[in-house]
Amino acid sequence: MAMKYSVVIPLKNEEGNIADLIAEIEPVMKRLGERWELLCIDDGSTDQTGEILTGLLPQKPFLRVIRFDKNYGQSAAFDAGFRNACGEWVITLDGDLQNDPADIPKLLEACSTHDLICGSRVNRQDPWHKKITSRLANWIRKKLCGDTVNDTGCSLKVYRTKCLSRIKMFKGMHRFLPALFSIEGFRVIEIPVNHRKRTQGHTKYNLFNRSFNTIADMMAVRWMRKRHLNYTVTAEEK
Repeated sequence: MAMKYSVVIPLKNEEGNIADLIAEIEPVMKRLGERWELLCIDDGSTDQTGEILTGLLPQKPFLRVIRFDKNYGQSAAFDAGFRNACGEWVITLDGDLQNDPADIPKLLEACSTHDLICGSRVNRQDPWHKKITSRLANWIRKKLCGDTVNDTGCSLKVYRTKCLSRIKMFKGMHRFLPALFSIEGFRVIEIPVNHRKRTQGHTKYNLFNRSFNTIADMMAVRWMRKRHLNYTVTAEEK
């Protein structure tokens, strides 16, 4: 049986969360009745994340672990997961337990009509300053990049792998995948999902990063949208 789903999780120092997260994901994916795998990308963790994953490997035949020699960032971690995924669909979520694996089947319901299904966090359980920063970044991104996704910072997403393979990843580009899918003419939808409070560890990855690099990335995506080739062939004669 061909691989149907690849779950991809970027991890940086999530020793207090990863075992519980895998324990939540496993029954959700098994109930789908399809062949699946879980790729955990250890993005240069300096805590016990790597050791915990190693200990879980003999017990979890669906688990694959990809290790970086140092921290390269979330875009690199996602890219490594995307390139190594064997499934027809790639499912992503954060490693901090704030995304709810129970929402995965709800997103998968839209697979027959869409190529990228984005979770949109309702009742966000984040500090007020993080929510304000995220809203501002999303507003600026929508204005500059022209995409319609309200919460691109939500990592809970489902991608059609054959479409994902056409997207070239660069540093910071994971934030703009909905816009890049839209530029390519792929079908994108946003669905409300649950959001939970972080109980262990602290945020290593964030949407805006308080960096001018993010503005430069937005302008790059804006340029790609404006310069994208868009033509229709009416006939071919021989």
